[in-house]
Amino acid sequence: MTDWVRESLHPDYAQSLRVDEMLYDSKTDHQRLKVFQNGTFGRVLTLDDVVQTTEGDNFIYHEMMSHVPILAHGAASRVLIIGGGDGGMAREVLRHKTVTHVTMVEIDAGVVEFSKTYLPMLSQGAFDDPRLELVIADGADFIRSTSGGYDVIIVDSTDPIGPGEVLFSDTFYGHAKRALTPDGILVTQNGVPFMQGDELTNTMRAFTALFVDATCYLATIPTYAGGPMAFGWGTDGDARHTPLEVLQGRFDAAGIDTGYYTPAVHQAAFALPRYVQKLMP
Repeated sequence: MTDWVRESLHPDYAQSLRVDEMLYDSKTDHQRLKVFQNGTFGRVLTLDDVVQTTEGDNFIYHEMMSHVPILAHGAASRVLIIGGGDGGMAREVLRHKTVTHVTMVEIDAGVVEFSKTYLPMLSQGAFDDPRLELVIADGADFIRSTSGGYDVIIVDSTDPIGPGEVLFSDTFYGHAKRALTPDGILVTQNGVPFMQGDELTNTMRAFTALFVDATCYLATIPTYAGGPMAFGWGTDGDARHTPLEVLQGRFDAAGIDTGYYTPAVHQAAFALPRYVQKLMP
């Protein structure tokens, strides 16, 4: 019988992915890592049987978390990534020639090392880019002590369970705000609102207290099932209202080939369904 990995992240709903070949299965100090081959999604990475990223659909998540804040900002040169050990987020951020320095803080060195071996198609050489500074540390500890000066901070976290839980606290967001430049932008992974509404509400409550402009935007990622995923957005600037023609000019100048992101999708992602609006504090 064919093996399946069953993800039970939600109490009343589960999804299963067929395992054509198990490529890696090991427990680190922090979590159980698996990489397996799937006919539709290619290589799949799970942590404690919860899907983190796949070869097939990772481009949606990584493009929307990176290109939206960077192109909205327009002059981002220093970017901080919290998490993102597979290298996919760094891959997309580093496609921007205007970005001169990326600090990536990952708690688990094991995730980085095995991603280089088993998921090289995600990082695509990002770990070798001289603009990337890799720091193996707890993201909450780093954000508390950093001197800051970041134009964009991307919190590429796991769900708020286990090691990732602290990255959803009011204290963490407060430290992240301090680490931003005056018009800097903070974006966060806030789960699937239909299934994880409290996660978005709690983050937005903190953002509303911290930022002049606090909202979220959406993207649909097949393996993050249950509806579109929300990304928290916080800034004291007006980057969210960058005109479409300006976004298009910046996108054309960047010369980036994307599979999901377009300037029109960028703008439309901030149009929220009513059920998501009701989750906003």
